[in-house]
Amino acid sequence: MIINLSFIISIVSIVALGLYRFTAFMDYYEMGILVLGGIGFIWLGFFWHTFKKIFLSVVALSGLSIFLFNDDLQAQNADFFLKYFLSSQSLIMWMTFFFPLSLLSYLTFNIKNNQFSGNVATNFSLIAIVSGFSGLMVRWYESYLISVDVGHIPISNLYEVFVLFCLITGLIYIYYEGKANVKSLGVFVLLIINAAVAFILWYTFSKNADSIQPLVPALQSYWMKIHVPSNFIGYGAFSISAMIALAYILKNYGFFKKSLPSNHVMEDLMYKSIAIGFIFFTIATILGAVWAAEAWGGYWSWDPKETWALIVWLNYAAWLHLRLVKGLRGNVLAWWSLVGLIITTFAFVGVNLFLSGLHSYGEL
Repeated sequence: MIINLSFIISIVSIVALGLYRFTAFMDYYEMGILVLGGIGFIWLGFFWHTFKKIFLSVVALSGLSIFLFNDDLQAQNADFFLKYFLSSQSLIMWMTFFFPLSLLSYLTFNIKNNQFSGNVATNFSLIAIVSGFSGLMVRWYESYLISVDVGHIPISNLYEVFVLFCLITGLIYIYYEGKANVKSLGVFVLLIINAAVAFILWYTFSKNADSIQPLVPALQSYWMKIHVPSNFIGYGAFSISAMIALAYILKNYGFFKKSLPSNHVMEDLMYKSIAIGFIFFTIATILGAVWAAEAWGGYWSWDPKETWALIVWLNYAAWLHLRLVKGLRGNVLAWWSLVGLIITTFAFVGVNLFLSGLHSYGEL
């Protein structure tokens, strides 16, 4: 009861504060996004109890960090807690610390079938998710401390979206783990998350990618606030499906037979992940077309990013067609899901690295 009340009060207060303080800086679309986002979070919280705890923890950590900053960006160099725990970069680094620990704990659970290790693994993932989301919220605040002109939602470059990918993928998996009791799949999902964590660490220390940069003009739009998260819900769900497919294939070859869920359960989770990912990826693609018309004067220009987004969409549309209409099951769809991860990864990262175009905002 207390958690439910705190959850509702927190969301209503955040939405009300946003409308009160920033109405002059928002148009009707942005105010609508804020209100609908609050309603969506309330719905999700009552549908999924763990989300309420995650949300309240992020609010608490972010709020404490903002309080310690006290509108002074240089405070992170003087305050011990900000420097090592509560600045945006510290929180994100804690995320990169706890996700690998979670992977090791899930691996221990699979090998020894030790429930304690499984619970520790889940909690490590939850700590990583809370740390990462808090880090993004504080990074958003820090960008405005630099300058109002610099301030923006932190989902605009490769560094920020890789953090977002880790968090969304982890969040979706935690939901499935709780609802379907599939803790043994954690080690597989955490593999893809920790691959992204490795990239974040390399990108941070070799390229100083964690520095906050102003937005390029084309990204200075409210569309970014809904297009990018929708895209990454799709990417995260597709990645989870691929890692479940990997577990499915390994089980059929005789590995982890005792610890992994039944084939039926894994097939169902593959389908649900791709279905959810497909819905959000479709929404993101439509929103991207509307944004393109506003920014560049046309809904579709066959830019490399747009072309590969269409390839990803067609790939999963065909996957869903074969499962739902043709009734296909088994290894074929599992292997297809793995190949889909390669296609999705190229659309996510490869286009930025190897192809130039209107979406070239994330080069290394």
